[in-house]
Amino acid sequence: MTQAPPARYLMRAKDLVDARYSEPITVDDLAAAAGLSRAHFSRMFTRTFGVSPHAYLQSRRLERAASLLRHTDRSVADICVTVGLQSVGSFTTSFARTYGLPPAAYRASMPPAAAHARIPSCILQRDTRPKADSRVKTAHGEKTSPPPAP
Repeated sequence: MTQAPPARYLMRAKDLVDARYSEPITVDDLAAAAGLSRAHFSRMFTRTFGVSPHAYLQSRRLERAASLLRHTDRSVADICVTVGLQSVGSFTTSFARTYGLPPAAYRASMPPAAAHARIPSCILQRDTRPKADSRVKTAHGEKTSPPPAP
């Protein structure tokens, strides 16, 4: 049986980060997913992908945070926790170092999240459908006038 090249093992760890970035993942977890020792895994990952495993995990978290800042109105603290970070201060510092602006300023520089809101077509059809006969049928089959508008 032939061995798979190290890059395949490393892809398992990279896929783990991509899928579970919001969970508390350690380098030991990634090394176990790759089937390598921690030190060898770190060297091979850095050599193959150009960044350390921790830096890759951090970049995934910050990318997801940037997306949430652009497309939602969630608070910065909530986004910080959602992407798997513990400290809002550290998150703000790392985000500003990566994107050039703190999270709140980054959000302010973008169009409001409502501009990106996607409305399902079934809701859109329901809300734009012409109004039906507004008279109400009684138990006896008679139609009554709708209640007066407030």
